Amino acid sequence: MITLAIVGFVSGVITAISPCVLPVLPAILTSSIQDGARSRRRPLVVVAGLVTSFAFFTLLGGLLLSALGLPDDFLRWTGIVVLAVVGLGLAVPPLGELLQRPFERIRPVKMDRSGNGFVMGLALGLVFVPCAGPILASITVLAATNGFSWGLVALTLAFSVGIAVPLLAFGLAGQAMGSRIGFVRERLRAIRIGSGVVLMLTALVIATNVAEPLQRWVPGVLADAQKSIEDNDSVRDELDDLTGREEQSAAEGAMTFDECEVQDPGSLLNCGPARDLVGIQEWLNTPDGEALDLETLDGPVLIDFWTYSCINCQRTFPYLTAWDERYRDEGLTIIGVHSPEFAFERDVDNVADAAQRYGIEYPIAIDNDFETWREWDQRFWPAHYLIDSDGTVVQVHYGEGAYEQTERLIQELLGDDASDVVQADAGNHTAGRTPETYVGYGRLQYAENADQVVEDSPAFYSFDGLPATDMFAYTGEWTLTDEYALAGDDAALTLHYYAADVHLVMAGMGEVTVTRRSQPDSPTTVQVDGIADLYDLVLGDPADDVLSLDFTPGIEVYAFTFG
Repeated sequence: MITLAIVGFVSGVITAISPCVLPVLPAILTSSIQDGARSRRRPLVVVAGLVTSFAFFTLLGGLLLSALGLPDDFLRWTGIVVLAVVGLGLAVPPLGELLQRPFERIRPVKMDRSGNGFVMGLALGLVFVPCAGPILASITVLAATNGFSWGLVALTLAFSVGIAVPLLAFGLAGQAMGSRIGFVRERLRAIRIGSGVVLMLTALVIATNVAEPLQRWVPGVLADAQKSIEDNDSVRDELDDLTGREEQSAAEGAMTFDECEVQDPGSLLNCGPARDLVGIQEWLNTPDGEALDLETLDGPVLIDFWTYSCINCQRTFPYLTAWDERYRDEGLTIIGVHSPEFAFERDVDNVADAAQRYGIEYPIAIDNDFETWREWDQRFWPAHYLIDSDGTVVQVHYGEGAYEQTERLIQELLGDDASDVVQADAGNHTAGRTPETYVGYGRLQYAENADQVVEDSPAFYSFDGLPATDMFAYTGEWTLTDEYALAGDDAALTLHYYAADVHLVMAGMGEVTVTRRSQPDSPTTVQVDGIADLYDLVLGDPADDVLSLDFTPGIEVYAFTFG
């Protein structure tokens, strides 16, 4: 248990320094300097409130809501409203004095300085949505299924303390800088008003999910570190003991899911028969909400376990929706099993809204009681299982990544089972077309000026001439990360391709001007609307052509795909 507590603490630290914390960070920083040096305990009070409510309601929130008959998203909206009210009280002093009166005799939570800092921290804990990993998944599932134990309490507290340490450091650093700046000391009243505005904006940002595109930018090094820490044999064994998860048994001649997951993701494996979809409360995106049965489906099936507020899951959506659009008519069925991380994700309307927001049109199974999760021995968000037409699981992948390998396996399965359909639809699958092309440095293969690449820092790129077929070149300012390239000033890409259709996975807000060498006088504009998605650049007949793409700053560019 000591090992698990240490891992939980480290996982919490990683979570608190990742962009998943961005929506609540401005509130923590501004609250720390509201009273300058006169309230040195304030950062501690705010963070204490956050971790207290996060830990308590993560463990008992679902049970309390069920016992009281309250909506599943009641706690989240309570936190949002409290943040807005506290912010309004700070921004409008007379209103703040009015709001403070009911609390004047209640010393622990009085609505002034340190007191409302704790209340604000409690509210932040209700709306804080950290990145999910095996540790948080185990806490969530055990709490949701009444698997209460002192081991679970210890793990939750360790994770929460890990979150608290970086947040407290941020708060103390902000206060230290504020107390040393004369401008801050002389304008504390104005700063309190500004802090109130920040709190109200924080409530608005969380309520409208507008920060999701920014949160999805989690440096690969953090995701890799979290996986290496949480997903090793000793931690797996301790988590299995805590959750009561028995050692997987393999069918004759097959590997367990865990054994398959560590194999080459580009190979078809024998991971045993697919499990059933059990205990599903409701189906979305099926005719009249009709339930699906794996045994009656023709062709390969991809089961994807997800939850809509999980940032890691959100970064997989562009690939899943693209595969659904590209291969559904050829026989692929994608089923998203939605197993909620937090109570508000149990609300089916919230899941439906998220599906619409991310363009998810494949069937969604609502697994609020985690019965299918446990049937499949799940421990990750996201995770997917690829099943062949005989009902055998042939690939298992936990977390993000392995997109190219998964798509190649899908194509291989469809080639075996639906070759006539592929040939009949050859216009959308140009023979010899340019291969999928990644723009981030993690899987960079086809960049003409790859020798200029600077990792994770802004840099200016140049290229003269025409890229070779199936190659592209960066020009202008780009910040290359492991998964994508972030457009800066004068950012452009030149792509030499052979295909009928050209698509590009992008996120952020802005415009892309698309100019084809064959039609230089007819440029088109693609509007990128903030949600990571697959955007069409060219749709038509097979052609050998060159695209010039000019980006406004702030657009994230992930990968080209071709038809």
